[in-house]
Amino acid sequence: MDKEMINIDVLVIGGGAAGTNAAIAAARQGLKVILIESQGCLGGSRTATGVDTFYGFYTPGESQRRIVGGIPWEIVERLKDKNACLERANTYGAGTGITYDVEQLKIVYEEMALEAGVTLLYHTYACQVNTENNQISSIVVANKNGLTEIKAKRYIDTSGDGDIAARSGVPFEKSSRDEMQSLSTIFFLGNVNVEEAKKVTHEELVMHMKQANNSGHFKLPREDGSWHITPNPGVVQCNMVRVPGVDATDPFAVTLAEIKGRKQVQEYTRFLKEKVRGFNQSFLISTSQHIGVRETRRILGEYVLTEEDVLQATKFDDGIACCGAPVEDHQPGSGTRWAYVQGDGIYHIPYRALVPKVIDNLIVAGRCLSATHGALASARNSAQCMAMGQAAGTAAAICIEENVVFRAIDVEALESRLLNRNVIIDDAIETAI
Repeated sequence: MDKEMINIDVLVIGGGAAGTNAAIAAARQGLKVILIESQGCLGGSRTATGVDTFYGFYTPGESQRRIVGGIPWEIVERLKDKNACLERANTYGAGTGITYDVEQLKIVYEEMALEAGVTLLYHTYACQVNTENNQISSIVVANKNGLTEIKAKRYIDTSGDGDIAARSGVPFEKSSRDEMQSLSTIFFLGNVNVEEAKKVTHEELVMHMKQANNSGHFKLPREDGSWHITPNPGVVQCNMVRVPGVDATDPFAVTLAEIKGRKQVQEYTRFLKEKVRGFNQSFLISTSQHIGVRETRRILGEYVLTEEDVLQATKFDDGIACCGAPVEDHQPGSGTRWAYVQGDGIYHIPYRALVPKVIDNLIVAGRCLSATHGALASARNSAQCMAMGQAAGTAAAICIEENVVFRAIDVEALESRLLNRNVIIDDAIETAI
């Protein structure tokens, strides 16, 4: 049976933080945009995975600055208007986070995408990439309707795993299973006495975990982790589960990881209820829709962002987003490696790190950017993924207008257009709220 054929301007693959912002940015410039998403909502790790906090909007430290604006900040303002978010300090000193009601973020994302004119397509996977002469000629997607071929002028890979880039022949890197960051299943608890629970310090929580493991009555793979308040009274989000040594591009491995993660949730829930002050009357509300993945493929682009760039606060002539988030490397063992940005505490994510080698009409945004393992552990923060998405969607519009490939774009024109849309780069940092 012949496949249906759809012709559009821009196809965005993956409706997470990067993809949603990319689609909105492109559609606001009058382009016909389809955004496909494998889940039944927008937001990716920020909703379906239960990570209910945006990090990266602010620099760490006492004199914090907001360094991300544009569409990402519009999203925060919409959440504020709905009384659906709050600002709070990070447990590990990574800067102020913006914690929101997950269900409200799903609505805000959808409202903004539809207002911009984006066509949404849920429960859909890109299953085949067709290429010709260093270009993607079309992408075949699969859903309940069978197979549909979509032909676009430009493609944006915001799949997180760089699926489209990899299938189109773009070279990429993956850390070994012994180095790749661990996976986590987020869970929410209800009926927590938050005021009592707050009296337990992080050091005491870790001590209780060690004692629980030593007693033989508990098996807690990670003797660390955190919980935090949410906009809903008595409800907290917990990030304690650790499933190491998993390549999440392997469907068999990630299936087992989902099973292990949920099993760990039961153990941590029991531990908190029995051993930690304030949790004795708590109960499990939910686990994440799918396990949280921090790292898989990192595409090889026109520039590879390094950990040295991050820690040395490197500024680039083609910077399209700012980041002050520390390196947060969830190692396969029980610990997490932290390293902080030096100098003025801010580095740039360069446009070239979004531009893959080999394929001319493809750009990426989000955690599959061109970066080393260490650099990704900082740049993968949600505010930066959203900012990358806005840059990618804006770049797609310019490329179509000027009939140029992504690597040949006038970066000054891109930066100018971003600044006109309240994106924060360079000098604008000083005036940020």
